[in-house]
Amino acid sequence: MDISAILFFALVGSCAGVIAGTLGVGGGVIIVPALLFYFTAQGMDQAVAIKMAVATSLATIIFTSLSAILAQGKRKAILWPVVRSWTPYILAGAFFSGHIARLLPALALQLFIGCFLLYAAANMLRNWIPDPRRQLPGPAGTAGAGLFVGVVSGMAGIAGGNVIIPLLVASNVAMANAAATSITLALPIALAGSLGFVTAGWSVAALPEWSLGYIYLPALLGIATFTFLAVPLGVAISHRLPAAQLKRIFGILVLIVAVRILWQAVNP
Repeated sequence: MDISAILFFALVGSCAGVIAGTLGVGGGVIIVPALLFYFTAQGMDQAVAIKMAVATSLATIIFTSLSAILAQGKRKAILWPVVRSWTPYILAGAFFSGHIARLLPALALQLFIGCFLLYAAANMLRNWIPDPRRQLPGPAGTAGAGLFVGVVSGMAGIAGGNVIIPLLVASNVAMANAAATSITLALPIALAGSLGFVTAGWSVAALPEWSLGYIYLPALLGIATFTFLAVPLGVAISHRLPAAQLKRIFGILVLIVAVRILWQAVNP
């Protein structure tokens, strides 16, 4: 791995870490497109590149979420009852996401990721106020939400914030608490999703050296190191910005990434 690759991974990791700490996402909205660009620039087949970008992003989110949990825990912003009730369903959904993604063509996976992020951005940018009577879902709703979050996040290579935060905000959870809880739930998503992509790619022959299944270890090491260091800065920022501004920043960021992914899908 040359110095340009190291600097690229350091930049991606630093940006993803600040975004993760600020917005309660794992940084996958930055990492997946960046790695897709990197892998295709190296001449990697598009079908392999998209799966490796997603898998490696999930693996980096393990370290991102650990750093954020430590920082958010000190501020007592995490809703632990939500974490405990959603985690079993998220684990199941995220594990199977790797095997589902393996069966999808590269174009289908790119379109899925792009359209989903576009939907998430629209939800966050519109001036929508939830019904004040709405509360967190009951057992059946929790199971459905957890499975959905796990599958979608695992297939997209994200920490789930694009799904979890809108769901929690719709249930009248404050933005700061929603962001803190979201990044905590990113840990089971990342663990189960990474394991799913490792097992799904274990017998695939056309993978580069230093790969663990679909996870590219040099990128994991470089990005995760700088992400872990940058997350506390993002957490500090999140507790100083008003909720409306956080939502607007989050929505604009996701919209830009969604448009770029869809453009790449239709203009390979």
